[in-house]
Amino acid sequence: MKHYALFFLLALALSGGAQAQTTPAASATTAAKTPAVTAFGAPVVAPGVTAEEGAHNADKARLEISGQVMLDAIYDFKRVDPDWNATLRPSKIPVNCPVDAGCGKDGETILSVRQTRLGFKGFIPTSMGEVTTFLDFDLFDSGGGTTHARVLHAWGEVAGFGAGQTETLFMDLDVFPNTLDYWGPSGMVFVRNPQVRFTPINRDGMKVSFSLEAPSSAIDTGKVSVVDPALGANVTGHNRYPDLVGAVRLDRDWGHFQAAGILRQVGYETPANLNAEPSGNKTGYGLNLSGAYNTFGKDRVIAQLVFGQAIASYMDDGGSDLAPNASLQAEAVKSVGWFVYYDHYWNDKWSSSVGYSEHIQSNTDGQLADAFKKGSYMSGNLLFYPVKNVTTGAELLWGQRENKNGATGDDQRIQFSAKYTF
Repeated sequence: MKHYALFFLLALALSGGAQAQTTPAASATTAAKTPAVTAFGAPVVAPGVTAEEGAHNADKARLEISGQVMLDAIYDFKRVDPDWNATLRPSKIPVNCPVDAGCGKDGETILSVRQTRLGFKGFIPTSMGEVTTFLDFDLFDSGGGTTHARVLHAWGEVAGFGAGQTETLFMDLDVFPNTLDYWGPSGMVFVRNPQVRFTPINRDGMKVSFSLEAPSSAIDTGKVSVVDPALGANVTGHNRYPDLVGAVRLDRDWGHFQAAGILRQVGYETPANLNAEPSGNKTGYGLNLSGAYNTFGKDRVIAQLVFGQAIASYMDDGGSDLAPNASLQAEAVKSVGWFVYYDHYWNDKWSSSVGYSEHIQSNTDGQLADAFKKGSYMSGNLLFYPVKNVTTGAELLWGQRENKNGATGDDQRIQFSAKYTF
């Protein structure tokens, strides 16, 4: 019997998973007597999920398994970087095709299961409150065009203190539109970051949080690589301090509003040289305003506006934090990102989401002509929910990349998807 249970869990882990609907597992205190039964008829028991003695609601300790199996069938009318053809990222659209070599021919069919996910949530009552943990994976890898497991969340929290990896506090995940495409709006703030977080206020629909997050540097060496190729090839990021983020959120009957700010020091160095020189750093900062407004029934308008400098590392797509100026000295690059989407529910079986987004950078004088300047993204879909836990539908997508010199490249695609959640 043990072999059958091991085979079942291994098969489930290999099948994929996600942040989807969850099925509660058995309470650790009652599992031995009457194990809970999941939708598949199999008990789920975690030996480590036991409540602390004397904890409030000690019978609520549990482990939940959730996930999704998803297939994307895409026809790309033009082309993107082959390593990223399972999603539409404007920054990965080639420019000057078919003039430039390496673009390839228009038209491609892509079948991908890379949005498949598997997740585990644990809830353990303690004297300080409930300890919650979340660990999940998808199959999108980190680019490279391969289907490999990638950690999305590795997060734990108790009494307002959290640590691990989750979405940056600088973003608002609740305004992500109801799209089929994996990557989503180019002008959205979206990154999952290792961090520590403290939430001192979370009551009456108001939440105030602060975090220290893992820093990073997106560096464009620009004309430095032309003047001194060896120097340009050896410049790397060097971040001495963590990024500081704070956010305030208000939830009301009409929807929600969130304001988040970030302060960071973005640095660089040249390890191959004596004393790693040249090196230096610049101050980065940004403000992100986002929210959702409920209109009719489940319909909603969602929007975000973000601006600042040296914040491209936090944007969903495109851009650089640092680039050389006219004197070939490091300069923080300014960014503006925005999107507006409308999620509409025709009835219980059908819904649509349509919207537009941009990420715009103020290029420096020391960047090359082909540096990323603007990424535009637009999508619209029709989704069908035939039964509970099943979603199918079609989505039309358009994206465009514009370079510093004004040259552009665009792409259009249609995506059909089938998603089964558990």
